[in-house]
Amino acid sequence: MAVLNIHTRRLPVSESEVGALIDGIASDGDRLWPRDKWPAVRFDRPLGFGAVGGHGPVHYIVEAYEPGRWIRFRFTAPRGFHGFHEYSVRHAGDGAILLSHVLAIKLRGRARLSWPLFYRWMHDALLEDSLDCAERALTGAIRTPAEWSRYVVLLRDVGARARKRKASRPAVAAVTGGALRNAEPARDRLAQ
Repeated sequence: MAVLNIHTRRLPVSESEVGALIDGIASDGDRLWPRDKWPAVRFDRPLGFGAVGGHGPVHYIVEAYEPGRWIRFRFTAPRGFHGFHEYSVRHAGDGAILLSHVLAIKLRGRARLSWPLFYRWMHDALLEDSLDCAERALTGAIRTPAEWSRYVVLLRDVGARARKRKASRPAVAAVTGGALRNAEPARDRLAQ
């Protein structure tokens, strides 16, 4: 299954101003990524060719980078995502600049289900939030702010609950000193 997903925002500013947003991805001053609402992008080194990182469960490597103009990330996770996503800057032809995000992937295995049921919705919401960040950073306002669908709100709630449950598990093991983990073998030894 092939997916081509495109998000764009027309911005009434210079190419260099929009390009600076791309160059700032994952930096302390990142004004493109909506890290107040979504997992932050992190890399193993400064942004550049070969940097390895991602956000949340989505991992990638910087495959190509033309500072101020374009950056492409090759997916390494989730499993079954074969392709890339990229930000680019180009002239819109009317004096404005177009900031684009393109995702092009071939889905295999379970990803054929996880993309349409989960990742697509979250991806679309995240990208519209990212473009809102760009518009706010460059113009001081957002003409038409993105709104999450009820389904995105539900998915985020389910994800938050799952993370909360997962985070509470190590606390139980720490309090019991691993007794829960060792209870079964101890019972078996007593029965012998």
